[in-house]
Amino acid sequence: MDFYIQLLVVLAVLFYAARKGGIALGLFGGIGVVVLVFGFGLAPGNPPIKVMLVMLSVICAGATLQASGGLDVMLQIAEKILRKHPKYITILAPFTTVTLTFLCGTGHVVYTMLPIIYDISIKTGIRPERPLAASTVAAQMGIIISPVSVAVVSLIAMLSGHVMSNGQEVDLIGLLSITIPGTLTGVLVMGIWSMRRGKNLEDDASFQKLISDEETKKYVYGESKTLQGVKLPAKQWYSMWIFLGSIAVIATLGAMPELRPIINGKPLSMVLVIQMFMLLAGAVIYVVGDVKGKAVANNEVFKSGMIALVAVFGIAWMTKTMFGAHIGDIKETLGGILQVYPWAYAVVFVLVSKLINSQGATLAAMVPIALSIGVDAGLVVAFAASCYGYFILPTYPSDLAAINFDRSGTTKIGRFVINHSFIIPGIIGVGTSLTVSYIVATLVGII
Repeated sequence: MDFYIQLLVVLAVLFYAARKGGIALGLFGGIGVVVLVFGFGLAPGNPPIKVMLVMLSVICAGATLQASGGLDVMLQIAEKILRKHPKYITILAPFTTVTLTFLCGTGHVVYTMLPIIYDISIKTGIRPERPLAASTVAAQMGIIISPVSVAVVSLIAMLSGHVMSNGQEVDLIGLLSITIPGTLTGVLVMGIWSMRRGKNLEDDASFQKLISDEETKKYVYGESKTLQGVKLPAKQWYSMWIFLGSIAVIATLGAMPELRPIINGKPLSMVLVIQMFMLLAGAVIYVVGDVKGKAVANNEVFKSGMIALVAVFGIAWMTKTMFGAHIGDIKETLGGILQVYPWAYAVVFVLVSKLINSQGATLAAMVPIALSIGVDAGLVVAFAASCYGYFILPTYPSDLAAINFDRSGTTKIGRFVINHSFIIPGIIGVGTSLTVSYIVATLVGII
């Protein structure tokens, strides 16, 4: 009986904190810990310090890149590709945003691309909902394939020391070799489906009525948003190459452990390698890019990253305290179910991620529990993409931004809330990604 009462406490905290949003997730997790420890006498779990330090190093490097203007270089290149092939924007735009997330480690880079995607689509006569919704979903899907994302580096840290069915430990290259094919296939299928979603603008009575007024029509079509023709300083290009170079070094050291220093008879942990080279990259960019300290702390990457860090601290600590006290019973109850129905693991993760609204926090809260009840590390890798399920409700900032940037009104929240522009692209994209990842993982023998 105590287990169910404590579970209700945890769920109540999650639901209430999710309604408040932002940093509330982490702060309210502290309430849960206090109630569980002082109210029920549970031993407090250990906060995920290793994961949090990795997150912090990545956040600092990414925020320094944005402050240096290096991110603008990436955006300018992406826009050039889209404007060169406007008719195929519904497929190219999602691939552009997933690539930017891959390179930068955060889906928040999509904000700058959204007005550009809208401008190209509306002036090409393409329903803006098609590329906008797919691009927003793709940006979040890209998190699980980025070697510098909070979710990926956290997952590598948590899987350290756990052996898969093939007898090997999970490393960065091994993880990405499964998630990249799945994610890119999901983005492709989602983009193809999106090309024919909704009515064409010329056949959409609501849209035609909207632009029947000349002033409204001017507002809908507006002025072009572009970075084309803007000459960016050399230091911004240097900053971008420094950041990308650090990613390449991390990937190389992950693939070739013999290049790492031998510490206590073993190659240096990739968890520490990521921390070291992300801090190094941030420091070099800080100097080369002539970055101002306030610009780092005040930009979107730093703010959103720190919110995710606090969320991981509070939520993961609370869930580890509660589930850690009952791990024997949970293993006995769920272990057999997951062996027969492994897809149930992915379903649980998708639903939990909707409550937490953070892929890194979802993984930090749930992966240790999954591993402790006997879920194979290979299965965790195969279903890594299930940490993105917050497309279910249109409450995530990038979804709301896409709705606001779409002046045509085609990207929207439906009357019943659940029938919004992002849910079907999300189901198609993530569903395809999970299916392909599972197949690839099976073929290479990690499950």
